[in-house]
Amino acid sequence: MDQQLWQWGLLVCAAFLAGVVNSVAGGGTLLTFPSLLAVVNPIAANATSTVALMPGTLFAGLGYRDELRRCKKHLVRLLPPSLAGGLIGSLLVTRMPAKMFAAAVPWLLIVASVLLLLQGPLARRFGTAHHEEPSARTVATIVFFQFLVGIYGGYFGAGIGILMLSSLAFMGIESIHEMNAVKSILAAGMNGVTIVVFVLSGVIVWKYALAMAVAGGCGGYAGARVARGLKPIWIRGIVVAVGVAVAAYSWMHR
Repeated sequence: MDQQLWQWGLLVCAAFLAGVVNSVAGGGTLLTFPSLLAVVNPIAANATSTVALMPGTLFAGLGYRDELRRCKKHLVRLLPPSLAGGLIGSLLVTRMPAKMFAAAVPWLLIVASVLLLLQGPLARRFGTAHHEEPSARTVATIVFFQFLVGIYGGYFGAGIGILMLSSLAFMGIESIHEMNAVKSILAAGMNGVTIVVFVLSGVIVWKYALAMAVAGGCGGYAGARVARGLKPIWIRGIVVAVGVAVAAYSWMHR
């Protein structure tokens, strides 16, 4: 009984903290997935973690509801490739060796973290600062990049928030809070499609998923409300730190 209580406590705390982390930077999977590995197999851990994090990302978006009203056009552009990529990625989970995709993940996350760190100078260089409308070529490139992020998000998803924040900086979104708002809704869309595939595959451990989903939802909403009161430079620092941590984790587990 004591061991079971310890396991449930670990899972619920991990889900709450993952919700907070995802609302600010992304990388919450690194809290829920390892925790679930203590009680279920890797495939079930991946699927259950996705269900656990879905409410957190959605509620984080609701926590940024004021910012979302100013970013509707970005959601219209980026939600379709997010959903399509998420569907493909989730279908690949049982059809593609994990090592093939995982090998590129650390490098991708490092590049994304550096891009976010240099977002200000790069955005000014390419003319997307101060809410300027990006060029058609820039939009097309980001839409394609978002499709690739969706595939990765459906396949595993650790660090998708970092990848999206790095690209959203080039859409003319100057506020880190607005980028977090868009990122949260796009991540929720990816996870929603992925969950449908996992449900049909019967790999979700629902007794853990439901309890963790409640905790993750609370963490996501709380994290979003707290993050709105932080200075943007602090949030960018957190995002970069999480990106490096996720990359290091990926390197160690290749």
